[in-house]
Amino acid sequence: MPKSRLRKKADYTPPPSTATAVKISSGRSWVAPLMLVFFLVGLVWIVTYYVTSGDWPIGSWGNWNILAGFGFIAAGFGVSTQWK
Repeated sequence: MPKSRLRKKADYTPPPSTATAVKISSGRSWVAPLMLVFFLVGLVWIVTYYVTSGDWPIGSWGNWNILAGFGFIAAGFGVSTQWK
């Protein structure tokens, strides 16, 4: 059986670019630190509640302190939606 002819295609070379690259700043440098602060405050709140057997951070709240800690963590997740 005869062998088919091989076709050589020229390699693609992109046209030269005349525009310079522009760095786009999103202006949201506050998002990551605030997100981490909310996560850490929530974690410290819950750990403090368990370590002090419910006396701290706010003793009169009782088990609602756990909800407050998770509220801070949820706020951290809410802030993380703004991260680009």
